[in-house]
Amino acid sequence: QVQLVESGGGLVQPGGSLRLSCAASGSIASISVMGWYRQTPGKQRDLVATITSGASTNYADSVKGRFTISRDNAKSTLYLQMNSLKPEDTAVYYCKAIRLGRLYWGQGTQVTVSS
Repeated sequence: QVQLVESGGGLVQPGGSLRLSCAASGSIASISVMGWYRQTPGKQRDLVATITSGASTNYADSVKGRFTISRDNAKSTLYLQMNSLKPEDTAVYYCKAIRLGRLYWGQGTQVTVSS
């Protein structure tokens, strides 16, 4: 089992920055891919960014150049640095991990971009 706990969400003005964290615990060895997804009411959960154990990254087109995903394996923590935030970035952000073919999700953290 893998437990994921997100933090760092909140209210920020357009153009501002936030850093999300996702702390992993439990059987964290052999986690191959971690990622951030986001969801707004009535819509599906969409990919924001992923990072592999080899540090290869992938981003949604809508966040390229603004968001940066990283992972600190020593701290078992995944990060998402979000800059130049826009109102359309408002969503619940979820952390995901893939371990031995099984998916794990965190409980989500709300990000609201509004003036």
